[in-house]
Amino acid sequence: MSWLERTELLIQKEGIETLQRAHILIVGLGGVGSFAAEFIARAGVQKLTLVDGDVFDITNVNRQLTALQSTVGKSKALVLKERLLDINPTMEIRTIQEFLTPEKAFDIVTNEFDFVMDCIDSISPKLNLLIAAKRKKVKIISSMGAGGKMDVSKVKVAEINQTNNCTMARVVRKRLKKEKIHKGIKVVFSEEMQQEASLQLVAHAKYKRSFYGTISFMPAAFGLHAAAYVINYLLKKAKK
Repeated sequence: MSWLERTELLIQKEGIETLQRAHILIVGLGGVGSFAAEFIARAGVQKLTLVDGDVFDITNVNRQLTALQSTVGKSKALVLKERLLDINPTMEIRTIQEFLTPEKAFDIVTNEFDFVMDCIDSISPKLNLLIAAKRKKVKIISSMGAGGKMDVSKVKVAEINQTNNCTMARVVRKRLKKEKIHKGIKVVFSEEMQQEASLQLVAHAKYKRSFYGTISFMPAAFGLHAAAYVINYLLKKAKK
């Protein structure tokens, strides 16, 4: 009996084969990326490339799937790889334990990937990845800000130029326009207004100047929406 028996009942053998042929790049393995990767793996995707140069901090435990008391200080990429291989031992998983510079983003994104999932929570690396994907014409979905929000029903997938009430999306959209990128990027975002009282300023951080408080389920909801979009896209594309 296959562990994908229930999945095959829904998407048929052809759907299983489509997902097993896919190669997905997931960049950022925190609250959004860890859940997105698990949903992708449990759907039957056979090949993943995971990118994150960070290690777990105690503050990650409230919202990141693989953040546990026992994993604090360990590599996010390696811990997630181990977990996913425990789900499907035959998966091919490559890990890149590096933060994304503009040069690295352009090198990593290639047409070997059927889809890129941007789960980065900092503006500059996120822009590097989005620009690289657009320049190289590789499909990408990008997660916007899950912080400062609590209403799961407000989470949506849309073109970036159709977002509202999202500070990160507004900043990213403005910066993309300077690169003459006006459309063609799907994003996961929330229409809910951010709770400004939860904003925390950061000093001496490499990429972040501030962050919002985050509840356990919101990053997971963003990861779910991103994974669902990618899986459904691959299945629909295969039927055309």
